[in-house]
Amino acid sequence: MILIGLLIIAIGAFCQSSCYVPINKIKDWSWESYWIVQGVFAWLVCPFLGALLAVPDGYSLMDLFAAAPSFNIWMTILFGVLWGVGGLTFGLSMRYLGVALGQSIALGTCAGLGTVMGPVFLNIFFPEGDHLSKLTASVIIGVVVTLLGIAIIGIAGGMKSAALSEEEKKAAVKDFNFPKGLAIALLAGFMSGCFNVGLAFGEGIKIEGAEVDPMFVSLPATFLVTLGGFVTNMIYCFYQNSVNKTWGDYGKCSVWANNALFCLIAGALWYSQFFGLALGKGFLTESPALTTFAFCILMALNVTFSNVWGIILKEWKGCSPKTIAVLILGIIVLIVSTFIPQLIG
Repeated sequence: MILIGLLIIAIGAFCQSSCYVPINKIKDWSWESYWIVQGVFAWLVCPFLGALLAVPDGYSLMDLFAAAPSFNIWMTILFGVLWGVGGLTFGLSMRYLGVALGQSIALGTCAGLGTVMGPVFLNIFFPEGDHLSKLTASVIIGVVVTLLGIAIIGIAGGMKSAALSEEEKKAAVKDFNFPKGLAIALLAGFMSGCFNVGLAFGEGIKIEGAEVDPMFVSLPATFLVTLGGFVTNMIYCFYQNSVNKTWGDYGKCSVWANNALFCLIAGALWYSQFFGLALGKGFLTESPALTTFAFCILMALNVTFSNVWGIILKEWKGCSPKTIAVLILGIIVLIVSTFIPQLIG
């Protein structure tokens, strides 16, 4: 059962790591225009449809939200708004570092902080729940090993930056800027960790006595988090439309069919990670440590697959064998980290 859960999470991670590939097919739209359109699918449509799977027979989604404590509902949305800042800067980290390195640093930071922050914040507001007990030694060690893997990949990124000429960097990633990209990726990782905090506050969204498949129980909270994130991204993207005078993008009828299709594909692939996380955790219930560590596993696998895509997209082209060896070592450490709670616990 545990292996099935991990496999489902891995499939979701692979889909998420692939979500930036369809974006390359978008034509004649600025970043802010395609970012918010794919966000409609990634943060509204798909999460809403997913949340419906957790609604018990005879009830509506609004009944489900009304039955939960209002404090938990608003805290879930609030941390979604904060996560939205991470989502914005996450996209910028791809711009300056590329898919592989940008996702590695941002998601690595998100993995470690997101795993720890959830129980910590819950313990602050609900100390009677003893939520810190979820942070067992095996979970902490797993987080540390995950961060070690990210650090190794970061070293590979630094080696890449030092070895390549400006022309080679631009050939792989048009706007490559390692110092600027590193700062943005770290901020993105910290704020993105708020997603797991939002999920933690959303654990109480359920109707007492009504049966719900354990695999779907966290999907309403996922919808509220992404709803909050959508608001943040919408405000920023519309602001950029005004500043850059790119409102006209939405009126380019000749590219709408193409762009909407690839935004839909990108959004669905992105959401697959949290749909897979919800389903996968349903198979991990016999291991509390793995359940707590599941978010970190997802982020670690996202990094692993994003680097595979980075190699396919030739973002590491021209790097020395030594740099590639360091990169592969980091990927191996990340893969090993996903099994640590089970091996130790």
